[in-house]
Amino acid sequence: MTAYTAIAERDLLEKTIIAIGARGIAAELAQTRTDALERLKELIPAGSTLMTGASATLREIGFDAELAGQDHGWNYLRPGILAEKDPAAQLGLRRSAALADYFVGSVQAIAETGEIVAASGSGSQLAAYAYSSAHIIWVAGVQKVVPGLEAALRRVREYCVPKVEEMARGMGRPELGALGKILIFEREMPYVSRSVRLILVNEALGF
Repeated sequence: MTAYTAIAERDLLEKTIIAIGARGIAAELAQTRTDALERLKELIPAGSTLMTGASATLREIGFDAELAGQDHGWNYLRPGILAEKDPAAQLGLRRSAALADYFVGSVQAIAETGEIVAASGSGSQLAAYAYSSAHIIWVAGVQKVVPGLEAALRRVREYCVPKVEEMARGMGRPELGALGKILIFEREMPYVSRSVRLILVNEALGF
């Protein structure tokens, strides 16, 4: 498992950022989780509708705590979704949240060749990642960088899925650990007219 948790070297990260950029995704490197949090806050204008995918990385950089403070100035959609107790109405709110101005989350693997792989149980965040939100921002630790797409898919199945299964069992919700869908993000087409950004953090964060 060491190969899936090692911190990538600086020259490899620079090469990866260039490869990601060539695929229409703006990638940048933050040296610390604090830097990543400040950069993330800079990128989301006040008043924007905002949705987040479940992410250990966002929790670890302090973004979840920032949102819990409720004085951030964004229209954060998740509390309203969780407050809705009617299952059908909540589902409708979740689907609407895929149209948020800004959708923030993480990914499970990043290929040196520029492909990005996101995995999910329900797939609720993948629609936004693939198309529906106008602005996507991913935050990911550099340990998620692997040599290529095949290695990225192996990282999901051999490392991420067992980690999530273990976490779900600890919560008493083993069904939440199942892998449902995988998105391979090859490139963002310019004619779609939206922004997709990756903040790589020079630390090991998330799974």
